[in-house]
Amino acid sequence: MTGPTDPQPAEGTGPAVTTWQPAVASPLLRRRGAVAGTGPDAGVAWHYGDPTAEQRALAAGGAVVDQSHLGVVTVTGPDRLTWLHSITSQQLAGLAPRSSTETLVLSPHGHVEHAAGVVDDGATTWLITEGAAAAPLAAWLTSMQFMLRVEVADVTADWAVLGEPVDAEGGEGEPVTWRDPWPHTLAGGTRYGLPDDEHPGLDRPWRQVLVPRDDLLEAVAAREAAGWRLAGTWASEAARVEAWRPRSAVEVDHRTLPHELDWLRTAVHLVKGCYRGQEAVARVHNLGRPPRRLVMLHLDGSGHLLPEPGAEVRLPGEGGRVVGRATSVARHHELGPVALAVIKRSTPVDTDLLVACDGGDVAAGQEVVVAGEGISADRPAPSAPVARGLGPRTTR
Repeated sequence: MTGPTDPQPAEGTGPAVTTWQPAVASPLLRRRGAVAGTGPDAGVAWHYGDPTAEQRALAAGGAVVDQSHLGVVTVTGPDRLTWLHSITSQQLAGLAPRSSTETLVLSPHGHVEHAAGVVDDGATTWLITEGAAAAPLAAWLTSMQFMLRVEVADVTADWAVLGEPVDAEGGEGEPVTWRDPWPHTLAGGTRYGLPDDEHPGLDRPWRQVLVPRDDLLEAVAAREAAGWRLAGTWASEAARVEAWRPRSAVEVDHRTLPHELDWLRTAVHLVKGCYRGQEAVARVHNLGRPPRRLVMLHLDGSGHLLPEPGAEVRLPGEGGRVVGRATSVARHHELGPVALAVIKRSTPVDTDLLVACDGGDVAAGQEVVVAGEGISADRPAPSAPVARGLGPRTTR
């Protein structure tokens, strides 16, 4: 399943993403049996006729996923890493060649505007982001150049992304590769959920390999010749939901704080220098609590109903109060129908929920991703009584 087709604009000076029209439709959509994706996955295949077998192959480490609908932005010039370090949420100064991380562009109030996987090849910093976000991200970065020696380019038309279930950085002589750091808590980060060694995301090795767009078919054919299967986004999204991995195209709206998605694990460095939104991030971490929290929902599959992303999540009972919305919905080959949802932090963690669906509400048991108390694992102890409700000034 894919995400909402009409995402809300981000707050602040960041761009508003209002359409998921793909820049380029993948030639792999011409494969026999290919079913096109929709929403943020438009432009590539949802599956190729047997999504269950594709998921199993991906889980076994023997599948490749066409992600050529994603966006690619490059930054070159001698100041590129220190400049990106100064305006985004992650520690990027001194990033070693072929070392992967991820970063966020935040609003002044700490709300997520852009997210990107980051890898540097020694001469160019590569940013992998959502397809519809590439041009707005490049435009925002260009507006922040000032007099620094950097050049920004949206190279989505020239480069395609392939997803692989491999837990390794790209090596010398290999294509530029971004290895997903999730769910490892990086230096300077913190967690609002399970310890790294207990997190289900450990069972999802994942990396994204950049290939020239003209070589996409050849790169896939080489993997198939080695015994891998071509899989669609049905499979990769189901694995992402199982791993509780947030995705900016679907889990983020104009109010999202990274704390709500447990994104301080991999995308935010709490002790680096100033960047836009840093004070709000620190205030919530040190003194406040995120107003919402990410949760995984195990959906009742007995009625064969599957909610749409964006569906309301409610408390049970007559006149049940709306507490959030489903963000990602998938059919997992082992877990059955599952979803990620962003709900109010105050929602009891031991309460089953209802998700709105055509044909009747679907019952859902919740699995805690972000702790209900809204406190990180390393939150400093207060030295004096703290007023309640501290956080970014926003309407919830």
